[in-house]
Amino acid sequence: MPLANPQAVASQLTSSALFLVVTIESGRGNETAVKSLCADLSGLVRAVGFRDPGARLSCVVGFGSEAWDRLFGQPRPQELHTFQEIRGVHRAVSTPGDLLFHIRSARQDLCFELAMQIMSRLQGVAAVADEVHGFSYFDNRDLLGFVDGTENPVDQAAVEATVIGAEDAPFAGGSYVIVQKYLHDLPGWNALPVETQERIIGRGKLSDIELDDAVKPSYAHNALTQIVENGEQLQILRDNMAFGEVGKGEYGTYFIGYARSPRRIEQMLENMFVGRPPGNYDRLLDFSRAVTGTLFFIPSSTWLEALGPVAQEPPDGSLQLGSLKGETQ
Repeated sequence: MPLANPQAVASQLTSSALFLVVTIESGRGNETAVKSLCADLSGLVRAVGFRDPGARLSCVVGFGSEAWDRLFGQPRPQELHTFQEIRGVHRAVSTPGDLLFHIRSARQDLCFELAMQIMSRLQGVAAVADEVHGFSYFDNRDLLGFVDGTENPVDQAAVEATVIGAEDAPFAGGSYVIVQKYLHDLPGWNALPVETQERIIGRGKLSDIELDDAVKPSYAHNALTQIVENGEQLQILRDNMAFGEVGKGEYGTYFIGYARSPRRIEQMLENMFVGRPPGNYDRLLDFSRAVTGTLFFIPSSTWLEALGPVAQEPPDGSLQLGSLKGETQ
């Protein structure tokens, strides 16, 4: 059986992004319309992106747990479930979402055009639950002034961190992703001395150099988000983006983390919100509030293409993986 091709999860980071979280409406035939769009998505990306191939337009689509049951039934990805709320000193909320479209490009207009084409196909079928237009801020900094994503794996390490292998063979080539929309209290944050900010983040603000362990607090953001298992650091791939509306005074970071297992990200969030040990929570959360939280499974592009006309769907509605295009036993 040939290897499934992953979606553009580990592609090079871009300067613009658009995040669409969508809920599927009740109604006969809506499931078929969603499957048809997902099967055609790569063609839509090509049709929009041809205007400027150098802008690297891409789109990753993911499915929430309830949507998966509604659209595909069995079999299910082993670790797909609804995002569970985390309660500590602060709260990581769980919010609705059936589909995630993570659209990336060097040009925001291409992101916008693709989002319009997607929602045109889903008119009357699905509604937007959350829409965020993200941008790269200066030298990959968030609106708090710190570089974001310094420890991201690259090249093969990024693939190994994000792409499912033999541990769930029917869904090899897939990934998991958790998204959260954080709103920042920028006046409160900016009132802190830079030295205090650096201790909260665990890095120098200007230099982006990690603080020495002798001076870095155990509650530092980069200390709590480091996960080590059996002596190995478990990595995820972040493609966070800044967003904001000056008129509303709303400023934030859209967190998006990809991994081959959602447990990695969930453990990081547990450390942040509850603390390691409990009570030793991430002080960044005193200034940054999570207002959304959803988990999605990202099937391989090979799997998505099988949703097209050549895919054979049995009466119970579950997709037969053996119908993948070009797949041999």
